[in-house]
Amino acid sequence: MIIRILSEGQYEVDDDLVDDLNTLDGNLLDAIEADDADAFGRALRELLTAVRQAAQPVPDTALIPSEFVLPSEDADLDEVRGMLRGDGLIPG
Repeated sequence: MIIRILSEGQYEVDDDLVDDLNTLDGNLLDAIEADDADAFGRALRELLTAVRQAAQPVPDTALIPSEFVLPSEDADLDEVRGMLRGDGLIPG
C-alpha cells in the first residue's frame, strides 16, 4: 500500500503491517477523542516513525496514488481531527 505523509512524500508499506499501523492509529484516535495534546503528539510521532522505518520511500518522480494520507509531524490536534474518517486515518 502507498501512504503519503503530508509535506514529506510517499512510502510503500507492506500490507502485512496494516495491523501494527492500525494499533498506532487507534492510539492517535484515542488521544484526539480525549483532547489530550501531549498524548496526541506522542501517538502521531509513533505512527509516522513506524511508517518511515517499515516502508520504502517512493521516488519523487513516480506518479502513484496514495491509499492513505497522514498529517505532517507538525500538525496540530484540530488539523488531524479534520482529516479523520470514521475509524481513523488508516481504516481497517
